[in-house]
Amino acid sequence: MEESFFNPQLLGIIMFVGFFFMLLSGYPVAFSFAGTAIVFGLVGLAMEAFNFNLLLSLPNSWFGIMSDSTLLAIPFFIFMGALLERSGLAEELLETMGQLMGPIKGGIALGVIIVGTLLAATTGVVAATIIAMGLISLPSMLKYGYNKGLATGVIISSGTLAQMIPPSIVLILLSDQFGVSIGDLFAGAIIPGLMLAGGYAAYALAMAYLRPGFAPALPPEARVRGRGLLLRTIRAFIPPVGLIVAVLGTIFAGLATPSEAGSFGAIGAALLALANRRLSRRVIAEAALSTAKTTGLVLMILFSSTLFSKVLYGLGTDYLIADWLATLPGGFWTFIIVVNIVIFLLGIFLEFPEITYIAMPLIVPAAERVLNEFNPTGAFSSEGYTMVWLAIVLAVNLQTAFISPPVGFSLFYLQSVAPKEISTIDIHRSAIPFMVIQLIVLALVIAFPETVNWLVRVAFGN
Repeated sequence: MEESFFNPQLLGIIMFVGFFFMLLSGYPVAFSFAGTAIVFGLVGLAMEAFNFNLLLSLPNSWFGIMSDSTLLAIPFFIFMGALLERSGLAEELLETMGQLMGPIKGGIALGVIIVGTLLAATTGVVAATIIAMGLISLPSMLKYGYNKGLATGVIISSGTLAQMIPPSIVLILLSDQFGVSIGDLFAGAIIPGLMLAGGYAAYALAMAYLRPGFAPALPPEARVRGRGLLLRTIRAFIPPVGLIVAVLGTIFAGLATPSEAGSFGAIGAALLALANRRLSRRVIAEAALSTAKTTGLVLMILFSSTLFSKVLYGLGTDYLIADWLATLPGGFWTFIIVVNIVIFLLGIFLEFPEITYIAMPLIVPAAERVLNEFNPTGAFSSEGYTMVWLAIVLAVNLQTAFISPPVGFSLFYLQSVAPKEISTIDIHRSAIPFMVIQLIVLALVIAFPETVNWLVRVAFGN
């Protein structure tokens, strides 16, 4: 009995539990990773269940992380989005789209969804997108008589598209963990991302026309017409869309790596701000500071999680969990269901970097075994259940978890900038119909892997 309790693999499971308790206590994520690993590494050493020599490879692992060109894309894409946001171009885009769509019922909500999709393709950061749209669009929708639930729901859901729409930071980190091309993930995420945006738009328009007064059209006196609207559209809409198409197009055409495309996008965003006379030392400094903070956070978590993984590996717990996942009764479909439930639950309480570095190293080895047994004929067989497909499924899952009451992060991002008349309950209730839409899209992506694989095949071949 005593030997069973002090099994090193079980010690690793206790380490997991301790890590979550530290997180729930409010301790910073990176320090939770490192602190838990140090404590249980020392316990393992005392029990002669852990080999200290494993930690001697940490400097090499950290050097390998910093040498990984995949992660170099992160600061470029963050800086591109931050420039567009800080220069006011994102705000102008949102207001212009509201004017274009305003004359129809639910038009402002539809404009928010379209702009949310476009901002997702520039910022790649959920918090930035939701806060920007919450500050700009929510007061406008409330002013013109929109239902509170619909107004907050479209902002929460479309703002969270930054998890899915390339160049998502989530996809970049998943690419690193799954060992698949960023370009493949970017291409594979486009159709599921557009399915989500289309589902949100269909729901908003349905509510606008089925529920009178739910989402009225913009009143005539608030509209901009004629030449003024045309010029405004050309100035505010076409350049950002052109930049997005150029950045993603160079990746899909094989003309640039994601890191090169990201640097091109950052320069393009600066030129757009300059052309609109919005580029200043203050804008550049604020965008650079925002980029440094986000990138530093990701790298600190990555360094600390590497230490955590080394200790877990030394205790043998990673093999225990991976073997358990790979040998679940029911095979492939049981594995898919269990993994999605676990990721969804983690996504309610943790942000995506923590989930990526905690769960994915345990899931990926089991996934490779399960997928190879289920689909032995190659990456683009008729079934098409690939590692790229699985990464996109989990990205959609994380998107759903991010808006899930009671503790989905997107809910709190909007709550931080919502007007006083919007209560916490209003925000949480508003997320429920959009959660249903996301679960439907998740089910479709799981059932029809060609929603992911088709565009990958078109863009990059077999």
